[in-house]
Amino acid sequence: MKIYTKTGDKGNTCLHGGTMVPKNDCRIEACGTIDELISWLGLVHAQELNRHDKEIILKIQDKLMFLLSHLSDERTSLQDLPMLNENDVNLLENEIDRIDELLPPLDSFIIPGGHCMIAYCHLARSVCRRAERRFVPLLKEREELGIGMKFLNRLSDYLYMLCRKIGQENNIDEITWKPKL
Repeated sequence: MKIYTKTGDKGNTCLHGGTMVPKNDCRIEACGTIDELISWLGLVHAQELNRHDKEIILKIQDKLMFLLSHLSDERTSLQDLPMLNENDVNLLENEIDRIDELLPPLDSFIIPGGHCMIAYCHLARSVCRRAERRFVPLLKEREELGIGMKFLNRLSDYLYMLCRKIGQENNIDEITWKPKL
């Protein structure tokens, strides 16, 4: 199979199933953002993290690939294709709670940075937030994607907590925002 199809040269692309749509279609925008998120998570995974966090990130990337598969398929009933479920959301919530127990409470906003590992993780978090926004129009078309929205919402929270945990584990001070009026 060739990597190029010559069908996208005029601003269109094909959904799985054959329907041509413009490359700025809301479904393609959501797919592209989730694809970008998967890549940012790959960069986070490539950092010096502990084995547990690396395993969680790989699981997350796997779940996002399922979500991407559903978004890029034009069929409305995809029972033959695995989808996210409440257990996937619970995994993120359990990780958030686990990390929260390790960290001091916050009393201000955090400015992303301090170390490239933290900055990469914050970039993944902000792309995840964009994926949530790109996902909203799709919920009206396909209710079964609601679990994907829930997963993305928890994922951005998890990534925020992971940023803080990475800083703590590596003795990197959080850069807190102190407004200067």
